[in-house]
Amino acid sequence: MKKNYFNHLSINEREILENKGTEPPFSGEYNDFFVPGIFMCKACKSPLYESRTKFNSGCGWPSFDAEIHKSIIRHKDLSSGIERTEICCAVCKGHLGHVFTGEKITNKDTRHCVNSLSIEFKAHENLERVTLGGINLLHLLKIFKKTNGIFQTSFGYMGENIQNLTLNELHKESTNHNEVIDIYYDSKMISLISVLQIFFKNDITSLSNRKLVNKRNKHKSVIFYYSNLQKNVARDLIKLQFQNLEDEFSIKLIKALPFYRVDEY
Repeated sequence: MKKNYFNHLSINEREILENKGTEPPFSGEYNDFFVPGIFMCKACKSPLYESRTKFNSGCGWPSFDAEIHKSIIRHKDLSSGIERTEICCAVCKGHLGHVFTGEKITNKDTRHCVNSLSIEFKAHENLERVTLGGINLLHLLKIFKKTNGIFQTSFGYMGENIQNLTLNELHKESTNHNEVIDIYYDSKMISLISVLQIFFKNDITSLSNRKLVNKRNKHKSVIFYYSNLQKNVARDLIKLQFQNLEDEFSIKLIKALPFYRVDEY
């Protein structure tokens, strides 16, 4: 007998998962939601997306650029008068949304546009957080996204009173903030030392030729720490890593400030 995965759902959830409906844009719980964890099918609880693949596309629905392997099935959809690709849960066949390519928002050039009501979130527990600022952040972001033990990476700004600033204001030299990567990692899988060693190896401003690069405040090498233990580990590693005192002092240690995530646009 075929299992009915939709009996326990609310009317609105069934309308989407069973009847292929769509929630209004910008109305969903997970549209502006960036916490480390796993997004599962609301109907059958099957894992669908890792939080590291979620990005802000500005479309009004949760967006992901990759699914968990074999978790999604695709169908041609002509219901709106144009050809689209519908995505459904591979286990219960519940409707999730649609997938689009060619928009070039992320490196994978893929956007899974998913209804919040079709998914639910399970948070990763016991993750630690560190935020890093420098000049070579897009390169670092690609490396950290592929690093085992790192579950969430976000690009943005860290500093005082920046939540209400526009992007143009954030780019001004007079504003007191840093461009940063915000990282959540599992210390049982990767240590803070290993995270910082990747940072030192790939951040050009912490090398001896840093005088050749942009010295504006928001591009300086900085480690924003969230605990005294992180501060002590980072300080000791900096002293071990750099023989040149000028290099050592070019890397700042600052207690974490408010973080402002930037749209991937």
